[in-house]
Amino acid sequence: MPFSTQRKIRFQHCDPAGIVFYPRYFEMINSVIEDWFADVVHHDFNRLHVEDLTGVPTASIETQFHAPSRLGEVLHFELSVHAIGRSSLTLEISARCDEQKRLTSRSTLVFMDLNSGKSMPWTDAIRQHITVDNVQGQPS
Repeated sequence: MPFSTQRKIRFQHCDPAGIVFYPRYFEMINSVIEDWFADVVHHDFNRLHVEDLTGVPTASIETQFHAPSRLGEVLHFELSVHAIGRSSLTLEISARCDEQKRLTSRSTLVFMDLNSGKSMPWTDAIRQHITVDNVQGQPS
């Protein structure tokens, strides 16, 4: 079962026409990933970045925008793990308003050491939560 959360479209997300300005979707996607790390992986971004001096920058992202979202609507986001590698993670994220698909996105994140700026293997604790709590139900 995918990780689910929702976001209300606020004035700050919209352009003068009252629809979401596309870069704001990427901020919402990142906030969904941040919530998933806190709730499912049990490593919030403070722990990753400040305490452990690691990070998960986005190496690639491909997004399709299916329909505009408007001020006041509530988007329902779903995140699922597509693949996990030695130091990478591919996530699929979709957003809907009621039954209408608004966006689909596939992101690849890389686990890295913030001091060196180089990728590193997932820690056992993080990998275990990603694979055991894999929202698709199968370890990658």
